[in-house]
Amino acid sequence: MSPISIIVTMLAYFAMLFTISYIAGKKADNAGFFIGNRKQPWYIVAFAMIGASISGVTYVSVPGMVASSGFSYLQMVLGFVVGQFVIAFLLVPLFYKMNLVSIYEYLNDRFGFSSYRTGAWFFFISKMLGASVRLFLVCLTLQLLVFEPYHLPFILNVIITVAIVWLYTFKGGVKSLIWTDTLKTTCLVVSVALCIHFIASRLNLGAIDTIRTINDNDFSRMFFFDDVNDKRYFFKQFFAGVFTVIAMTGLDQDMMQRNLSCKNFKDSQKNMITSGILQFVIILMFLMLGVLLYVFAMSEGIDSPAKTDELFPLIATGDYFPMIVGILFIIGLTAAAYSAGGSALTSLTTSFTIDILEAKDKSEEELKKIRGKVHIGMAFTMAATIFIFDLLNNTSVIDAVYILASYTYGPILGLFAFGIFTKWQVRDRYIPLVAILSPLLCFILQKNSERWFGGYQFSYELLIFNAIFTFAGLCILIKRSNTKTIAA
Repeated sequence: MSPISIIVTMLAYFAMLFTISYIAGKKADNAGFFIGNRKQPWYIVAFAMIGASISGVTYVSVPGMVASSGFSYLQMVLGFVVGQFVIAFLLVPLFYKMNLVSIYEYLNDRFGFSSYRTGAWFFFISKMLGASVRLFLVCLTLQLLVFEPYHLPFILNVIITVAIVWLYTFKGGVKSLIWTDTLKTTCLVVSVALCIHFIASRLNLGAIDTIRTINDNDFSRMFFFDDVNDKRYFFKQFFAGVFTVIAMTGLDQDMMQRNLSCKNFKDSQKNMITSGILQFVIILMFLMLGVLLYVFAMSEGIDSPAKTDELFPLIATGDYFPMIVGILFIIGLTAAAYSAGGSALTSLTTSFTIDILEAKDKSEEELKKIRGKVHIGMAFTMAATIFIFDLLNNTSVIDAVYILASYTYGPILGLFAFGIFTKWQVRDRYIPLVAILSPLLCFILQKNSERWFGGYQFSYELLIFNAIFTFAGLCILIKRSNTKTIAA
């Protein structure tokens, strides 16, 4: 595809995005920005949540990962489904009962101010780095396809990208996000389904033959029970999936803002269960597409790229299919990337305003002004972070940021688990120390696991140990003279 066709495709998508954002954001007040006024239909939120859980990185990486991991990712996604049930029946009723705007307010009520700030700051660091990395990778793609052919600098790319994200979220917040995420989910599902159709047609495969081809391929192996040291081992993936979705959805302000926008906790429960099942189906479609991409590349004599996440862009934007395939890919990538950036910017604005600036009790007008300034500040911070990644020019920075982001959810998970499943009070002022030491212990454990445990390699289950260390640390901080009873 030419740069012009890519630009036209993106502009057409942005036109739809801003139209939906404008309509959804009309007359939006602070409650509309933060929690969508708690009037959103649960089935719309459930559909929107599919798009919310898929980033631009996921969009291009999942199809390519089948070469090294097969369908093993579905083991983790099965854990996601179970985790969604836990969130629906444990966390959702609690958050609705407390009428929370920011979920980290629970920590203030349960333990005290230090734990409240700890949860908020851990979320802030994780989300800012994670969202910035995702947008950085998208900016790199746009720089290659659009900006470099016209000799435009990377900083202009970053400014335009972040400005677009800020523009469609500055007014409506969550209320706008739910409807723009609905557009995103539609684009993702349509783009993947039609790409599967076009590739299968090019390979002269009917529906039954397509399923048979995928099923017979070695890349479609889903379950791995034979080697406990393998990162793909079923129980590692499954239980990591359960706890990952609890931590990164149920205890993540970004994701829970959408869930808390439903009319009541029963509607929110329907949303969680439905979105969990739908997510499994969508991820399966991505993996099926991945197998077909490799089959097609082999049949056409196309050399697989060194980086597997380049396979989908290479084939979709090449001259192998009608232009509509490339257009669908660009729309899907754009939808995934910009929506993820928008949701992160909204949740960061909410958490910083409510948790760190403590502006919840301000008047409607004062809160609106503070929210607007914070929203701009978060956009500038995100742009600066993206630009710093580019200056460092080191892809290992990206890996380090993802590792750091995964570590920060462990203490949050441990704090909430201790708060919900025990009635003990702790010495609140020492909680930040526990939250810092737990990831450090996990880092030591990960670096030495093969030597200490006979070749065992930690994978995603490290999050669970991070939470366990935090839980154990809180046990040490229990007030011995504690006589105060805490409501479960």
